[in-house]
Amino acid sequence: MGRMVLRICHLYPELMNIYGDRGNIIALKRRCEWRGIEAEISLLSLEDKPDPRLYDLFFIGGGQDREQEMVCHDLQKVKGEALREAHAAGACFLAICGGYQLLGHYFRTWKGEVLPGIGIFDAWTVGGETRFIGNVVAEWEDGGGRRTLVGFENHSGRTRLGPHSRPLARVKVGHGNNGEDGWEGCRCGNAFGTYLHGSLLPKNPWLADEIIRLALSRRYGEVELEHLDDSLEERAHAAAVRRAAGKRGG
Repeated sequence: MGRMVLRICHLYPELMNIYGDRGNIIALKRRCEWRGIEAEISLLSLEDKPDPRLYDLFFIGGGQDREQEMVCHDLQKVKGEALREAHAAGACFLAICGGYQLLGHYFRTWKGEVLPGIGIFDAWTVGGETRFIGNVVAEWEDGGGRRTLVGFENHSGRTRLGPHSRPLARVKVGHGNNGEDGWEGCRCGNAFGTYLHGSLLPKNPWLADEIIRLALSRRYGEVELEHLDDSLEERAHAAAVRRAAGKRGG
């Protein structure tokens, strides 16, 4: 097939990057490079309009309230239409926390202010007066069997999913989307949304590879990724599980 290139669009890197969310981009780049896949990363911020045909993967992290409001306006006026077009054409998305909320239908703060989303996820979020903070362990079930996700959550939003999105994983430790229905994150097509910071992908290498595979398939068809030695990542993952279990036990 020759050399493959993964084109990644990192949205609002200077505004939406709390709790190490930028580490997800580093993990994606390294896991591509270790396999001889070139990773081209473009940084797009306010007023930058993306070409929906150019990128295979879009990433947006979490941010504080002020930054989230700025990004909301930019998504509505500048980027929203192009991002919806890219999603409909099969591009992959990973959205964390505040980014996850803004890619849904809306986020209504606990004070009643409504920040409209761009509707990539069939989901909506309503803010609460208390925050969900702590380590999370969640279990994903798919055709490959059960696999565990770990991360750190810190959010006041309560996210609900509509019928056109499906949950990403079942919460074992922590709160997840809303602390009530037992679900964490969502998936709609090739778009993944989650509340897990920490960074997510370095401690969950199988999810990083699933996202890389799906993103490459848009341009190259079905791709089988070369196996990597993830012993270090697996130890970090296991340590996160133990830490979360310890917190629960205490």
